[in-house]
This record gives sequence, C-alpha cells and structure tokens, in this order.
Amino acid sequence: MNIIEVFKQAFESIRANKLRSYLTLLAISVGVFAIMSANTAVLVLDTYFKDTLNLMGGDVVVVTRTPTISMGPTDWERFRNRQNITIEQMQRLEEVLPQSRGVGPSRNYRTTRVSSGERETEPNVSISGGNEHFLQNNAFNLEDGRNFLPEDVEFARAVAILGADVVTALFPNENPLGKIIRVEGRPYTVIGIAEAKGNVFGSPLDRFIVIPYTHLAMVYGRNLNIAIQARAGSVEQVAAVIDELTGILRAIRKVNPGDPNDFEITTNESLGNIFNSFTAMLYLIGFVIGGIVLLGAGIGVMNIMLVSVTERTKEIGIRKAIGASSKAIVSQFLLECIAICQIGGIIGILMGVLLGNAAALWLGSAIVIPWSSAFVGILGITFIGVLFGVYPAFKAARLDPIESLRYE
Repeated sequence: MNIIEVFKQAFESIRANKLRSYLTLLAISVGVFAIMSANTAVLVLDTYFKDTLNLMGGDVVVVTRTPTISMGPTDWERFRNRQNITIEQMQRLEEVLPQSRGVGPSRNYRTTRVSSGERETEPNVSISGGNEHFLQNNAFNLEDGRNFLPEDVEFARAVAILGADVVTALFPNENPLGKIIRVEGRPYTVIGIAEAKGNVFGSPLDRFIVIPYTHLAMVYGRNLNIAIQARAGSVEQVAAVIDELTGILRAIRKVNPGDPNDFEITTNESLGNIFNSFTAMLYLIGFVIGGIVLLGAGIGVMNIMLVSVTERTKEIGIRKAIGASSKAIVSQFLLECIAICQIGGIIGILMGVLLGNAAALWLGSAIVIPWSSAFVGILGITFIGVLFGVYPAFKAARLDPIESLRYE
C-alpha cells in the first residue's frame, strides 16, 4: 500500500467518525500549536533582543548601584544600603582611565514637557545628563549639528542635543539648530540632533534631550545616584575592562579587601544571559503544556483506531483471505494512525507559526520561522502516532480471518 492510499484511508477514517475525529485532530493541533507558538514567539523575542543589544552598543560596560535586571529572589535590602554612585566618583574614574574608554554618566534627571515658542511636547520627554561620550556610549549618531565639547561640560553650558521625536514635536518644519527650548522654564540652546533609532519593546528611544551633566548637577544636585558608562573598544576587551573598572571602583568607593563589590557591572553579554534564562523558562512551559495536550490527543487517536479496527473487521478478513500478511495489516493501520497525527500536527505547526509571528508584527521585528522546532514537531508527532497506533495495528493483525468474514 503506497503512501497516497494510506492518506486516503486516513481521511476516510476521519470522515467516518467526524465528531470524534475532529476533536482528536483538534487536540493534536492544540498540542503542537502550544509548542510551536511558544517557540516562535521566543525566537521572535530572541531576534528582537539581539537587534536591540546591537542598537545599544556591544562594547559598553555600565556600572550601577543595583542590578539592572533581576531574575528570581533578590536580597534588595543589601542593595538598598549601598552608597550612591556619584558624579565625583565618576570624575575620579575618568581621571584614571584613558580618554578612549569614553567614561561618562548616565542619568535620567526628569521626564517632563519641553517647549519652544508656542509648541510643547507631551510630558514624557527624558532629560538626561551626559558628556561628549554620551551619544557614542548609547550608539547614537548625529544627524545634524555638533556633539558636546569638553568646554561645554567644564563650564556647564546651557546647551542641548535633541532626540528625533522631540525635533518632530517642536520643529516639524524648521531647522532646530540654534533655537531655544525650555525645560521646566529654563532655556537651552539646541546644538545637535540625534539620528532616529526607533522603538524597543514598544518604548521610544528617540524621546530624549541630553544636557551637560555638570549643568543638570547644578540644577538638581551633585550627590544623586547615577550610572557610569565606559567603552571597552571591542567585544574581546570587555572582560579586561571589567577587571580594570572593578579594581579602580573598589578603591574609589573604599571597599575593604575580602568584601563583595558594592556595585553592579552590566554588559550586553550579561543581559543576554539573563534573557536566555527567561526564554528557556518559556520554552519549558510551552513544551510541558504541549506535551500534556499531546498525551491526551494520543489516547484519542488510539481510541479512533480501535473503533476503526472494529468497524473494518470484515474488510480485514477479506484482505487476509486473499493473501494479505499480518505485517501488511500492521503497516496499514500504523501508517493510518501516523497520517492522522501528521494532519493535526501540520495544522498546529502552521497556526503556531502564524500566532508566534504576531509578536514580530507588534514589535516591528523580522518574521521568523523556527525550522528546527517544526522538524522536531514532525518527528514528535510521528512518535505519538507510532506509540499510540501500535496496539490497534497489532489487534487488527491478530484477527482471525474466518471470524472476521462472519462479522456483521
């Protein structure tokens, strides 16, 4: 019996018991769908996250007082008692490290409205303090104008670099360079415009204004907690720079020998490791849920095949009477069972990939197709077909041909 005849027979079995067959196909499809949709969605998130890390700069090391991201139980009481990372500490680190390290602060001082003349933004613009390294440390390029000069930072000048969203809101039809904007009533001269970078997880990256941190320190205070950014120069040098930063900061912050660090160092790799542990959990949940559903579906498939054997007893007797071997009967019913599973599995794979990529459309990421998961899904559903089709197939093969021909 060739494969086309097997699939025809499988469709006939499905049509003969429509409700029971459709419910079984639904169970198989849902099980595969749960696995495929989870895998596809995780692959979309993984692709999007890696693209996002590339946007944020691959060789930047960030020093913070508390962990940037935390998974699982965390002793926040220990972090809460740590001293702030201050501008003074950042400046001392800047004096020790070479200029090529691009040491600079990262601090969002306010999220507020910004105005220019009669135009005003929504109250959601981030006001950040930085120096001449801020744009490069955050993987921004200048579209027009100039970057901060060391003199702008040294003399705390009231100048600003605008993100693309702020330019669109305040200066839709004119060049903003040289114009005056106001932040909480204070005037700043626009000296530069950053190129647009888009959104990350639905949050805009271009809704910001950067002002020399020395100026904002005079307005909001110098002892506020900040983060420190530094460039390694290349991904290969990140580990060496972390060791260098750790030793210098421990000395600056007067950490006793033998005591743990009272600061956290984050890189793209560490963020990636945290994200990988999160995606692994999602994979596991998808496989567990899908596996439970597939187990129930497999039992349903076996039930269908047992009913099919009973209903086709006379057919089996005729086939045996004209010379069909037990091996041929086993192969026929086993392949029919596998075919039914494959039909439900293919439906589940297609629906899972479509739903999983809905996340890609929402995030504005690239469409992905988890070929490896689809291949494993086909193998897995084939295994289900074999596992739950063996008993009905052997039951059919053991039927007595004489008794089968008498069956009504």
